[in-house]
Amino acid sequence: MPVICVTELKYTCPIVRNKSYMNYLPGVCATVVIAIMSLTESSYMPSVSLNDKVIHALLYAALAAAWWLAIKRPVWIIVGVTLYGALLELFQHYCTLTRSGEWLDLLADFLGALIGTMIVFIFEILRSRNLDKK
Repeated sequence: MPVICVTELKYTCPIVRNKSYMNYLPGVCATVVIAIMSLTESSYMPSVSLNDKVIHALLYAALAAAWWLAIKRPVWIIVGVTLYGALLELFQHYCTLTRSGEWLDLLADFLGALIGTMIVFIFEILRSRNLDKK
């Protein structure tokens, strides 16, 4: 059986060779975690003192910020994250017994994606201005 050393791996494996793939990891992980949280039966979820809509907005703001690392296209992120939220609301409505899809949840998802993208975009502008001053 041939032995592959780490230095040879960077030439054969595109993920190791092209480190930009690693920028997708936070977005993919956040996407999977939100799907699991959204589609898990509600009796298994811990109770949280925050309003459900606030939780939606915070989760989708974090999702948008995570996808910023890979995409850096504000409109695509907002549209993609909002469509993902709509898909999960449809799954909740039609594919789960203890969850229901709500229009206000989708609105909270959109607002969270918008706010998260705007915050990261503003930080990116401020960071580039600080780098220009140096």
